[in-house]
Amino acid sequence: MTTWWHDERLRAVLAALRAAGAARVLDLGCGSGDLIVPLLAEPQITHITGLEIDRPRLEALRARLPADERRVQLVHGSLTTATPALAGFDAATLVEVIEHLPPRDLPALERAVFATFRPKVVIVTTPNAEFNPLLGVPARRFRHPGHRFEWTRAQFAAWAGGVGARSGYGVTLHAVGGAHPDLGGSSQMAVFAR
Repeated sequence: MTTWWHDERLRAVLAALRAAGAARVLDLGCGSGDLIVPLLAEPQITHITGLEIDRPRLEALRARLPADERRVQLVHGSLTTATPALAGFDAATLVEVIEHLPPRDLPALERAVFATFRPKVVIVTTPNAEFNPLLGVPARRFRHPGHRFEWTRAQFAAWAGGVGARSGYGVTLHAVGGAHPDLGGSSQMAVFAR
């Protein structure tokens, strides 16, 4: 995906990673590497692990990486599985990922990311449903056929606040991709910090 909106999301996440001083990054739901590839140009990044359940997308990412790239590890697996080997990172990112999960899987995601992986910082972006009319998305439809839900800013804030309170993380919320005075940005970002 190479839209202006998507580029803005990636810029916002990269800026949040820089601000956090992250050197070791876990990209959950990394897809074909839209975040991982630009992370390689960040001098402070020493290691990146990409986790993806869709094997063809993981292979597409592998093909995008330089053959001699040693800082990237790719893992085929689910981000709702609490794998202790994925603990110890400075930061974890979920860029436009959570909305692809059935809502019933969000507690498992929370346990895996915030209790088992427990990075210092977690950055989550997700579509802002209130912005959809500006994108021409009809009422009662989602932006993408793979989305299981899309939250308003209030819904996202409630979820993020609950996760932060249960997990011992402070949370800051940000509009990403435009700043409509009434509807916010195209996406919304939560930065969780321990």
